[in-house]
Amino acid sequence: MVEHLRKEKLFAIDTEGNSYFRYYPRVCLIQITAYANSSQGSPSDVVDYLVDPLCIKDLSALGDVLADPSIEVIGHALENDIITIQRDFGFRFTHVFDTQLAARILGWRKYGLGSILEEHFGVLSDKRMQLTDWGRRPLTPKQMLYAQLDTHYLPALRARQIQELKQAKRWKEAQEAFAALENVSYVEKQRDESSFWQMKYVREVPREDTGLLLELWLWREQIAQQMDRPPFKILNDRALVDITLRKPQDLHELAAIHGVSKRQLDRFGRDILAAIRRGQSRPLPELPEYEPRLDLRLEEPIRSRYHALRRWRTETANARGVDPDIVFSNEVLLKIAKEAPRQMEELKAIPAVGPWKAATYGQDILRILTKSRKK
Repeated sequence: MVEHLRKEKLFAIDTEGNSYFRYYPRVCLIQITAYANSSQGSPSDVVDYLVDPLCIKDLSALGDVLADPSIEVIGHALENDIITIQRDFGFRFTHVFDTQLAARILGWRKYGLGSILEEHFGVLSDKRMQLTDWGRRPLTPKQMLYAQLDTHYLPALRARQIQELKQAKRWKEAQEAFAALENVSYVEKQRDESSFWQMKYVREVPREDTGLLLELWLWREQIAQQMDRPPFKILNDRALVDITLRKPQDLHELAAIHGVSKRQLDRFGRDILAAIRRGQSRPLPELPEYEPRLDLRLEEPIRSRYHALRRWRTETANARGVDPDIVFSNEVLLKIAKEAPRQMEELKAIPAVGPWKAATYGQDILRILTKSRKK
């Protein structure tokens, strides 16, 4: 396979992992598609490979190909694959094309791979396979077919998208977005007290009860680590929040909470009640520095600039027919609001902005920032 890939100008890649089944997930399958004999013809003129990293211990030859800047690596929602491949193997990507990102830049309303395969190639994929355990062996024929489809059509899709991006005068924008992906690096996530703010439904919990929710979250993390199971399979976020809000005092009251099964009650009930007692006297956790989802406030005048930029971004995205984050992410807008550049060169100096977006949106951004200073 590697000998084949070394002769090609591009190939597609995807991965399957077992994060639905393990607290400590790993890459369990790598799918690769390359044109046959550099033909770059129709989807039928390709070769599909399935690589089993649970069996093959040394994948360094593949890492060398991924790091070759003369070979373009295609993927759909590629950031996750880049991160997980870095995490497990330490490989770097130096030249990429993301078909999902291209679809979003083009304003395609359906940009999931299954929807694209159906609409553009008339192919239906079995979405149930997404939730199968890719760490189990042997893989079933259905799993292998599903995995193969994840990359089989990506080279042909790339060719169509490049044509549309150039026609829409979005090719440079896409190239900058792809280049940014090459700088993505895996960072070991510390599941500490601050990360529990990322829970679903956390906004429903009154500030005075967040210490109790944190105690329940910490208990769930400990059990999930011990069992090597994803936290949601111990007890889901909805159940943790409902327990926090209702504060059951015995097993009977705990059993009445939706999402707490008899099996969970038998196995964890007394531990949950003990966590509730601990949590009711636990100090309140510190709020994160800023999290838009929690509707926390920034200091003025940063807050004023940030919300003005967000209003402009929404209008700009609506006019283009794309999602707001295709124009700028919240993180980039917040950085602009904090640095408050006064000149175009200062705006261009913010790495996440990029030359194309600075040239396209720079005057609007500087005008907004100037106006905010006059208030």
